[in-house]
Amino acid sequence: IVNETAERGGVLIVPAFAVGRTQELIWTIRELEEAKRIPVLPVYVDSPMASSVTQIYASHPEDHDVQMQVLNDAGRALSSHDFRMVRSVPDSRELVARKGAMIVIAGSGMATGGRVLHHLRRHLPDERATVLVSGYQAAGTRGRKLLEGAKTLRMFGEDVPVRCHVESLDGFSAHADRNDLLRWLRGFRRAPRMLHVVHGEPDAANALAELVRAELRWEVNVAQDGAEVALA
Repeated sequence: IVNETAERGGVLIVPAFAVGRTQELIWTIRELEEAKRIPVLPVYVDSPMASSVTQIYASHPEDHDVQMQVLNDAGRALSSHDFRMVRSVPDSRELVARKGAMIVIAGSGMATGGRVLHHLRRHLPDERATVLVSGYQAAGTRGRKLLEGAKTLRMFGEDVPVRCHVESLDGFSAHADRNDLLRWLRGFRRAPRMLHVVHGEPDAANALAELVRAELRWEVNVAQDGAEVALA
């Protein structure tokens, strides 16, 4: 995806969550650069929160594995070869106006708000550009609409045409999947009085509930919007 976008001379825009996802992306870009699998492009993190979190990660080598510590000591753990963190609003505006091949990682992760919207408004109509969706996109979000093939995206009171390339990566999810959740639940020595499924879209939540009922014989409730549950 990086190579194809660079060959077109376009901008690769990655809507990303500030904590965890952004740092994983930076790490992966650096690895790909050092393996010479992608060209060295300017990489911008246009998010004050993501910039702060990245610095916090780099400030605590005691919490990392040996590989991370070695790279961190060399100043290369959470940065690419041409890496910049954008904090101020004027610098962000300047970045939006910048031309040429580059990678921009910006929040929010589902394109529901934040600085990424300004980059999207600028580059969605550009056939050379790519939007890389790197995480889960909830129903109704701009990120989900892009994945579903929307021809226009509503933002800042206008309908912005989508002519750029849209790609997705599913491998960065930090959430446990169905099998991981079941493996964890099987470790309980005593079943809870009620298991509440509170995270996920309705079809997936109901499917997990049915599986737990069938396999573990537990009482399971799928949370409903606005419902109240007494915990004691």
